[in-house]
Amino acid sequence: MPMPRTETALSLLGCLALTVAILSPATALAEDCPRGALDERFCDTTGDLLADVPTDPSHWVDPRTLIFTYTPVEDPALYREVWAEFIDHLAEVTGRNIQYFTVQSYAAMVEAMRAGRLHVGGFATGSVPLAVNCAGFHPFVTMGVDGEVRGYEMEIITYPGSGIESIEDLKGRTLAFTSPASNSGFRAPSALLAAEFGLNVDTDLTTAFSGAHDNSVLGVANRDYDAAAIANSVMHRMMDRGVVDPADIVTVYQSATFPTTAYGYVYNLHPDLQAKIQEAFLTFPWEGALAQEFQNADGFVEISYEEHWAIIRTIANEIGETFTCS
Repeated sequence: MPMPRTETALSLLGCLALTVAILSPATALAEDCPRGALDERFCDTTGDLLADVPTDPSHWVDPRTLIFTYTPVEDPALYREVWAEFIDHLAEVTGRNIQYFTVQSYAAMVEAMRAGRLHVGGFATGSVPLAVNCAGFHPFVTMGVDGEVRGYEMEIITYPGSGIESIEDLKGRTLAFTSPASNSGFRAPSALLAAEFGLNVDTDLTTAFSGAHDNSVLGVANRDYDAAAIANSVMHRMMDRGVVDPADIVTVYQSATFPTTAYGYVYNLHPDLQAKIQEAFLTFPWEGALAQEFQNADGFVEISYEEHWAIIRTIANEIGETFTCS
């Protein structure tokens, strides 16, 4: 029988007290270990851009309690409830106790997995390459529709009467980003504004960082920011919940479609446990609070990091961003 689900959301300090195994350097110190952009602790002998699962069983992590989290959001309590039924399902399939871990930033999420305090989770689009390279994250599914990957667009939004009717009107105004690790919240708009409109975010705009997409949307709706670069999937969910009135938002730019949040696990979990986690995602019945919150998806679909995140790595390269560990 599976162990009961734990409802408690763990803070970073609380997680420090957990007796969870720390990531092992395994055999990645060998000079002949191919690793590409991965941290020096990892190897990539398969060429799939992901850290190899350790071949030595003594380096596998097999915890009785799995730590799960979802990308940083303004209201962690809400999303803890949204994910509650999935967590029950994950506990049933894996036979493990599951604890929901609240994170306040993309960097904190990556660092938690890097330090062995996070095992399973959903990383926002722009933070996936950093998690892969620095923490050994293995993304394997995202949300989809009819078996196809579901995406989102980056939008630059403002409020009615702001005087911003086109991208050119942004010059000299305040544009809110979410965080430097975010694709739609920083990397993509920085690259696209420069490439398509000749606007340098460092010199032509006043920039601010809100910390999360929902913070940026609310900041524009409340007129705290002149404009903001956001993931429209987050904005649409907020509108559906009545958190923000569509009449308070005006879109002045919409990008091409990007892949959305990737879900996966840390590379050195026991292979049998990795298989059970994969099974849990792919067999979850799309219903209840999760289906209600993510209405433009009908389940989880498998992805290839090498293929589906190529556009994200390309954007990072164009703005000189490298996904390296500090």
